[in-house]
Amino acid sequence: AQAQSMIREALGQPEKLMREDALRQIVARVAPAFAERYPERTKEIADVIQGAIKDEVRRRVLEDGRRVDGRGLRDIRPLRATVGLLPRTHGSGLFQRGQTQVLTIATLGTGEDEQIIDDLSRRTRKRFLHHYSFPPFSVGEVRPLRSPGRREIGHGLLAERALEPMLPGEDVFPYTIRLVSEVLESNGSTSMASVCGSTLALMDAGVPIKAPVAGISMGLVTRDDGRYALLTDIQGLEDAMGDMDFKVAGTRVGITALQLDIKTKGLTREILERALAEAREVRLKILDVLAQAIAEPRAALSPYAPRIITIEINPDKIREVIGPGGKVINKITAETGVKIDIEQDGKVHVASADEEAAKRAIQMIEGIVREAKVGEIYTGRVTRLMNFGAFLEVLPGKEGLLHISELGDGERVARVEDAVKVGDEIQVRVKEIDNLGRINLTKRLTPGP
Repeated sequence: AQAQSMIREALGQPEKLMREDALRQIVARVAPAFAERYPERTKEIADVIQGAIKDEVRRRVLEDGRRVDGRGLRDIRPLRATVGLLPRTHGSGLFQRGQTQVLTIATLGTGEDEQIIDDLSRRTRKRFLHHYSFPPFSVGEVRPLRSPGRREIGHGLLAERALEPMLPGEDVFPYTIRLVSEVLESNGSTSMASVCGSTLALMDAGVPIKAPVAGISMGLVTRDDGRYALLTDIQGLEDAMGDMDFKVAGTRVGITALQLDIKTKGLTREILERALAEAREVRLKILDVLAQAIAEPRAALSPYAPRIITIEINPDKIREVIGPGGKVINKITAETGVKIDIEQDGKVHVASADEEAAKRAIQMIEGIVREAKVGEIYTGRVTRLMNFGAFLEVLPGKEGLLHISELGDGERVARVEDAVKVGDEIQVRVKEIDNLGRINLTKRLTPGP
């Protein structure tokens, strides 16, 4: 009876760390007393104490309609949302629900940054990545930081699937998007907090998402006589000692992801319907809080994010842009500092944090793929002299012939060298393009009679 009274008093602590400390002190005081009488049953004694704590948590919910932190069954913890905490990143958002806090960072990249996935059937590429990190300090522990475990991978994928339907298509927003959600503090439902933090970071980064997404976890406590109670916004203790963890994520108009973990033999239709209805009410409240922090995606990208300009060229011209051994494309990237990604259908994506550099690279590419047209006037540079005329570069990589008969301005020229020299610039008009694609030029800028 004394131990039961101590448990009730400890569970009355509204603050997580104080409550956990009080429960540890109970175990430290009660367990040795029983261990002296039953030294061979130490583990069973610890299990009995934990069972008593669990029974008290569940009794409070079912009989008193109250929870260990003093909330009612449908109350949510205080919410806070902030954007732009890390101005040097492309986008950032902090979401806090009670003592659960997640910071998400958004980074925008080019097609080169897509994740390539090889499996037995085919190779695929991912342009949206969400990585979830749950460091030990978030729950007050000290452990080595190792590679992602089952929890991190599962929670990260759940949040990724919740957000993916709301992302813009590649034709609208040709960026690779990476989100990293760092759990700074944990007291239940960090996966749904990472959904909220990711929504904030995406909008702060200027990603034109179709609608904001938020998430909440619903809990359940049941009894053998059929009585049950649903819990809104469960915390860690209620997750561990309850019968259900039902994660629901979505927008104002629908659900984008669900995950259901249960410890009972099954759920009735009534329980599921009520859980979804109550989750929707809370989701709308959370979305209102997110909207107070940032109502819509920013109109402009971060000045540190790459600018991607997309043009389309004739697929037959791709090899000219790349050049032998990549010589041409490497020259463009070296001179401008941009990244260039060329697709097989002729789409060319040019990315750079310097918008002027991207535009300059586009001009160079357009110059390479541009076709000379009969009647157009160009300023050509003399590249070679032959006995029969001079070759002029009228477009990057494209030469035309100015015949010796066209050099004299009406007077006969005996030697090409007497009229022009290599490096001279001359205004010429495309007179003719023959069946082999050879360009013939004239100095007469207007067609004759």
